Amino acid sequence: MTAIKLCGLTSPEDIMTVNELRPEYAGFVFASWSRRYIPPDRVVELKSMLDPSVKAVGVFVDAEIGEVSELLDRGIIDMAQLHGSEDDEYIRRLSSISGKPVIKAFKIKTVDDLLPAKKSSADHILLDSGAGTGNAFDWGLLKDIQRPYFLAGGLSLMNIDEALDTLCPYAVDVSSGIETCGIKDHEKMRQFVAKVRSR
Repeated sequence: MTAIKLCGLTSPEDIMTVNELRPEYAGFVFASWSRRYIPPDRVVELKSMLDPSVKAVGVFVDAEIGEVSELLDRGIIDMAQLHGSEDDEYIRRLSSISGKPVIKAFKIKTVDDLLPAKKSSADHILLDSGAGTGNAFDWGLLKDIQRPYFLAGGLSLMNIDEALDTLCPYAVDVSSGIETCGIKDHEKMRQFVAKVRSR
């Protein structure tokens, strides 16, 4: 069964819907420039409401290792997702310090962009069109990849069936595709999860 990550959560109402739907992962954005950013003290509150069966993932872009590891050590998040220029040395250091799983995101434009993803020392890789662009990339580029991956970038109710007909990702990661006017749409969340779970 394909795992699900609902990302960019910002409110108690979002968490209530996540607890109802039980995706495997829930994402919180720590990049301060993002419109989905919420500060750590707010994430503490939301995490306290989150069903323990759902892993809380912190999304970072070139953050200091100490900042990320502190949030992991305090249990504010269960996993870190890295969307910047973090290299394997960074990933190994963070893994060593925290002992927690790391997801590394890769922007896929050409087949060559898959090479570092395949070799990454991260526990999981995430394949995307860019950091929160809301656009899909050419899924045909993934036809020969053997490593399990999170599929992200432009997923929505309109294309999730096609994505799962075309590919066999370990997990799907959605944010803007479950929003209306930039706010999480709880009915879209329900419909998205239902589509993935029905397969």
